[in-house]
Amino acid sequence: MSVKYVESSKLPTSQGMFEMHGFADNSSEKEHIVLSMGDLTTDEPALVRIHSECLTGDALFSLRCDCGAQLQAAMHRIAVEGRGAIFYLRQEGRGIGLVNKIRAYHLQDKGADTVEANEQLGFGADMRDYSMLKPMFEKMGIKRVKLMTNNPRKIKALEELGIEVTERQAHETGRNPHNAHYLETKRGKLGHLLDNQAND
Repeated sequence: MSVKYVESSKLPTSQGMFEMHGFADNSSEKEHIVLSMGDLTTDEPALVRIHSECLTGDALFSLRCDCGAQLQAAMHRIAVEGRGAIFYLRQEGRGIGLVNKIRAYHLQDKGADTVEANEQLGFGADMRDYSMLKPMFEKMGIKRVKLMTNNPRKIKALEELGIEVTERQAHETGRNPHNAHYLETKRGKLGHLLDNQAND
């Protein structure tokens, strides 16, 4: 298996004390992390979020997406429950990378939607791969989850890896005038399960 566990440490945050677990993916040369809280090795389903890296949303507070708001909401919900995990995967821009994401944003500035922009650059609408999750879930001892997502692909991916999804919890937050069209495109073209409030 190309994904190897490296080390863990405490991570104090505004939402409480998490444990941060590092994983190295030798095949992609990327590093992924898991933020966890509480005992995840029991049979009780764990509250889980699969979150793809979004530097612009998570760290630069961009309003073009709702990723940063979703990350913060997931941390808060886990802290309230006292038990759960966020799998933070280095798959910027739905798998196309940061610089290509900027190129896609440029095309969106000219009128393309998020799917059209990726396709104009020669990429698929969603290039993410979730296979690296299997050894990560095994290391964390998680077999059953309550999954915070609006994206049916994530449910299917976990089930194909042998992880039981006992419940899907809608994870809609962060809608604003700058990302409303983006979210509607995700619902209309990518099949995300959205009401009137957010993304994936």
